[in-house]
Amino acid sequence: MSLPFPVAEAPGPEEEERGRRLFATGGEFLKGVVAMSGMPPADRVEVCFAGRSNVGKSTLINALTGRRALARASNTPGRTQEINFFTLADSHYLVDLPGYGFAKAPVAEVAKWQALLKAYLAGRPSLRRAFVLIDARHGPKEVDAEIMALLSASAVTFQAVLTKADKVKEAEREKVLDHTRAALAKHPAAFPELIVTSSEKGWGIPTLRSVIAGIG
Repeated sequence: MSLPFPVAEAPGPEEEERGRRLFATGGEFLKGVVAMSGMPPADRVEVCFAGRSNVGKSTLINALTGRRALARASNTPGRTQEINFFTLADSHYLVDLPGYGFAKAPVAEVAKWQALLKAYLAGRPSLRRAFVLIDARHGPKEVDAEIMALLSASAVTFQAVLTKADKVKEAEREKVLDHTRAALAKHPAAFPELIVTSSEKGWGIPTLRSVIAGIG
């Protein structure tokens, strides 16, 4: 029987406060990694963010941390194919995976990045959850299905997060949610709740903060 994948409810006061406190430090850029040998110690809870180019990943990380240019600062030319680590308090890593969808990238670069991604997902013991970002204006694409399959094959729990939800009308948003549910139903590693966000409007930010704070 397929999971319904409901939209996560807003957190209660205690859960929201726990999430607020975790992100109150703002987060700091730690390092960009291009090989498994460069990974920081796996000594804290780790969550990663994956999404197609221009899905709004950097702006979501900035909205979560309250740091307007935190993710952008680590996204300068030359770092676009790195796995970027941010520290959050003394307890969490936020990990920004490069935007996928490499039609214009050289084949050798794509192969190198895909190998690093697979090694990271399969071999990072502290990785507790991946958040797969889906643009609410477009819904899941083929490249999103590919990353979901990779996460499932790596036995990494992943949760879908709709971004830019304020850019579409409610009826259209519901269609995208149903499309996303159908895509998620194919993957046993999919977490059975969706999160709907708008970095611009602040929608879903307290919910996502509290979810991350609750991951042990």
